[in-house]
Order: sequence, then structure tokens, then C-alpha cells
Amino acid sequence: MVHVIAVITAKPGKRDEILRHFHANIPAVLAEQGCIEYGPAIDADPAPPVQTKYGPDTFVVIEKWESMDALQAHAVAPHMKAYAATTRELIAERVIHVLSPA
Repeated sequence: MVHVIAVITAKPGKRDEILRHFHANIPAVLAEQGCIEYGPAIDADPAPPVQTKYGPDTFVVIEKWESMDALQAHAVAPHMKAYAATTRELIAERVIHVLSPA
């Protein structure tokens, strides 16, 4: 199994617009061969004081894939290319962590 944590920071005030495009793309991603989990998350509010907030312009994508091959196919899927083209100008920063279970 492969875990992916993607931290997406939108340009100021653009997170909701990106999330609308993201949610529209979820069904296509979940239908991909090897996709186990794929969804966005934002800061919980309220949350315990130990929380380190990402802030109002950031969301985190939590993904699980059956294999690295499935993840690589996801990256070049037509719906992902379309999503990237639609959201490219809305994103300030994107940090991707590809992880293995420990």
C-alpha cells in the first residue's frame, strides 16, 4: 500500500474554488484501479489546543493506493490533467509526501 499526503495551499481566498473542482473530480479518482481512499481535509474547528493549524487557504489531501503503479497511473489520468489545468492558477504551493506503511 502507498499513502499520499498532499498539502495544497491556495492563493489567498481561492481554497473554496479549488475544493469545488476537487470535489467534482473525486468520483473519477475513486473509480481508478487501485484507489483505496481519496479525500480532502481542512483544519478542524474547534480543535484541541495542541493543533497546529494549516490556515484558511490550505487543505490536505489524504490518499491510499494499492500500489506505486496505481499511484503513477493516477498522476497521468486524463481527469487529473484536466483538474491540474483548471486549478493551476489558483494554487500558491503544493507539497506531496509519498509514504509507505511503517
